This record gives sequence, C-alpha cells and structure tokens, in this order.
Amino acid sequence: MSIRDNWRVLLLVVFLVASTFAIFAPGVGGGGEGGGADSFVAENDGPTNLQYGLELSGGTRIRAPVDGQTAYEVEVSEGERPGEVEQRVAGNVSGADAADVTARLSPNGTTVELTVGNVSQEEFGSGLEAAGYEYDRIEDGVTDETRETIVRILRDKISQAGLSGGQVQEVTTADGNNFVVIEMPNANQTEVESLVTERGQVEVVAVFPEEDNGSEYSRDPVLQQGDFNSIGQATDSPEQGPHVPLVLNDESADNFSSAMREHGFTREGVQSCRYENESTEDPGYCLYTVVDGETVYAAGMGADLARSFENGDFEQQPSFIMQTENMSEARELQIHLNAGSLPASLNMDDGTSYFLAPSLAEEFKLYSLITGIIAALAVTVAVFLRYGDPKVAAPMLVTALSEVVILLGFAAAIQLPLDLSHIAGFIAVIGTGVDDLVIIADEVMAEGEVHSSRVFRSRFRKAFWVIGAAAATTIIAMSPLAVLSLGDLQGFAIVTILGVLVGVLVTRPAYGDILRALLTSK
Repeated sequence: MSIRDNWRVLLLVVFLVASTFAIFAPGVGGGGEGGGADSFVAENDGPTNLQYGLELSGGTRIRAPVDGQTAYEVEVSEGERPGEVEQRVAGNVSGADAADVTARLSPNGTTVELTVGNVSQEEFGSGLEAAGYEYDRIEDGVTDETRETIVRILRDKISQAGLSGGQVQEVTTADGNNFVVIEMPNANQTEVESLVTERGQVEVVAVFPEEDNGSEYSRDPVLQQGDFNSIGQATDSPEQGPHVPLVLNDESADNFSSAMREHGFTREGVQSCRYENESTEDPGYCLYTVVDGETVYAAGMGADLARSFENGDFEQQPSFIMQTENMSEARELQIHLNAGSLPASLNMDDGTSYFLAPSLAEEFKLYSLITGIIAALAVTVAVFLRYGDPKVAAPMLVTALSEVVILLGFAAAIQLPLDLSHIAGFIAVIGTGVDDLVIIADEVMAEGEVHSSRVFRSRFRKAFWVIGAAAATTIIAMSPLAVLSLGDLQGFAIVTILGVLVGVLVTRPAYGDILRALLTSK
C-alpha cells in the first residue's frame, strides 16, 4: 500500500487510535476524578474516561437572574470616594443601607448599583437625585463586574463545601437577559439553594504581644461581619496597588479605633506584622482575617491609618483598605471578607430550578446507548438495501461510526460533560455522515464501473464539492446556536459542527481512498 496514495486512511487510523486512547487510557482528561471549578462533571467510576453532565448523572440546576438595578453615567464630584457615594445614596433610599449600594467610579462612566429587591426604579432615581447625583438612566440588573464576582464566590463556596463537579457560569440570552446558572451533580434542590444563600462567619482579629509578657500573645476580635458598611471590589491602583476598600459603620468605627489605640497598633505596632503562616510564633502586631476559624489573611497597621486613629480622623471617615501582593490575592480576600455572601441575591422568583434523580439519569444513559445502537442498525439496513454490495456498504458504515468514536475521544480528552443534547448531536452526525458517503458512492458509481484512479478522482471531486457546500451550510446554520446561550441547543450545535468538520476533513477523504482502492483496477 502506497502511503502517498492512502495517507488519508492512515490519518483516520491515527485519529481512531488517539481517540481510543483518550476514551480508555487511565488518567487521560482527569481520569474520571471530576472536573475543575469551571466544569460540571459527575464522578465517573466506569471503564471509560467519558464524563457525564447533569442529564446523565442526576443533580440540581438553578438558573436565575441577579436581583438589582443599576444607574449609569452618574455624575459624581471629583475626589468623592465610592464609600461616600454609597452612604449618601443609601441614606435616601427607603429600606437600603450602604451594603446594598455599590458605586464604581470610572473615567468611562460611574455606575451605582442598588441590590434591594423591593425598590422601584422611580424610588431609586429619586434617591439618587435627593443625594445630589444626576444620572443618565436606570436599568434592571447589575453590572458585569458584580455578576463575575457572584460567579467567583459561588465557585469558591462549591469548592469549600467539598462538592465535586459543580459548575457555575453566567449566560446571556438572545434578548440580552443575563442569568447565573448553577449545576450540581448528585445534590438536591434544598442543598444547592442553601449553599447559594447561606453566609459564613468572618471576623478581623487583632493579635498583639501582651504588655507584661512580650512572649505571650493576645487575640481580640475587633470586627465582625455586621461591622462593615460595605466591602468594595478588589482594585488595583497606581498609588495603592492591589487592595480591597472597606467602610465601617459609625459604631464599629469607634470601637475599632479604640481597640487599635489600646492594643498598641498605633504606636509600636505600626508596620510590625511578621506573620508568615499559622506556625509563626512571634507574629508581632497583626490583624488576622479569620473565616470560619481559618486565618486567610494577615497584615499590619499602615502609618497613615495609625495616624488617623490617633488624631480621630478615622471616626469621621471610617474607611480603609487591605493591601495585597497581587490582584488574585485581592479578589480572594474580597471573597473571604464577604464570607461567601453574594453582593446581590439571585431572584429565584424569575428563575428556574429543577432536580433530576440519579436513578432517572442512569435510565437516560441506558436509553441513549440503545438509541445509538438502533440508529446504527437502521443505517446499516438502509445502506445494504441501497447497494447490496458489502465492499461499498461496509466501509461506509465503519467510516460513519468512526466519526462518533473520534468525537467521543475528543469529549473524553477535554472532559466535556455529555448530556442528552450531545447524544442527539452524535446521532445527527451519524445521519449526516452517511448522507455524505452515499453522495460520494452514488456519484462515483452512477456513470458505470470505475477502471482507473483518474476517473475515480474526477467523480470523487464532483461529489466532494457537493458535500463541502452542504457542510458549509450546516456550519453556518448551527453557528448562532453554538455561540448563543440557548441551553441544550448549544451542546447539540457544537457536537454537530465538530462532527461535520471531522467528516469533511478526515473521514470523507478517507472513505474516498478506501472506495478507490476497492473499485479501481489500477
């Protein structure tokens, strides 16, 4: 066999071997240990590396918009800080406090979010005007930054809860509505809803050496979750570097300032934190951020902040920042300070939630396998009735089914969680694949026997133009479904497009080489 004339067949064999390896070799694509934080993958104890999504493993899916509204192009005085804006707006909106308002100052336009669900747009607008702020418009929903924060917090909560295979993502519908989708395998609705809404316990603890015995340390919780008026977004500025801005309420500001002075943080404790990890024996003067009993951040007192404690300025303007080494640490600290609480709640009344029992999902998996086998048998019978020649029909079926094997190998390699929509896509790939192979066989054999490779190539080229045009049409038609967040249709479209590409680039040319070898005499 000439490699030059049959390289397409060899390419198909390489793809099949690689796909088989991806499906069955231990450790490929995570080896069935579940996916990362970005993928919904149920743990797989089966003989393959294939992973299954919610519809084939069971679990809970919640899809809900974020409750809130946003004012755009808000006119804020130069030098005014976000905390000040939030306090002024909250003071003029009934039922809201500063924690319910988020102001983002930007040269491209300041936005102010309100995350209290029972306030109308008119009331929000009146509150902005009463606070002295002009604005361009108010829209339902929150900003992209807030939705991204919600997704990060939910992923972090799933990870901390030890629940494997959960997925949290933001989706946008064709009409521009934004939703947060949470999918959890093997978890019921109550468990997932509790995880989404429950709050952790966070506190800031002052750790300092005792005056009488400098080798002994005291711990004093100086701030609790309810002491924060607002916990700002992680920010990176040229002057302050990566940091998280914080604003305290008036009562906690007085207590915090008094504690800092009393424990020596404003004198010998300034910039004298030596904390490295939990085993540090002589940490100096540090403020620990403790979440559910675990120290997640430690920092010392800055000179400017210590000075504001001493001269009383802090009580007048109770805001400060926690600096970090990089933005990743800043975002993580922000999540820890929120103790897993969301900056805005999910509107479950406008969302959907459903639970699929794992036993029912197992039945779906079995029925999917049976449906695939029936589809393959139906195609086999139709092809043999059409040609009655095994040397034409057999390679056609093997080639068509090889597309499914290659797609399964691809899914196993990237840990694509298979759902019913993907199974439908596989069946569609079998159908379109056989259609194309029938076109090739009919075009090649329609004008009589093929006695030379030159004649075969001429007829095959005509057929390939037809299937190439059909493939382009299919890809163009499916592309909007693959790009837009249309739920199950997206998975179906992606698998169909991948199947068409594999068919046009790999399996159809390989079938042409096989058919040429079988039909030509030289």
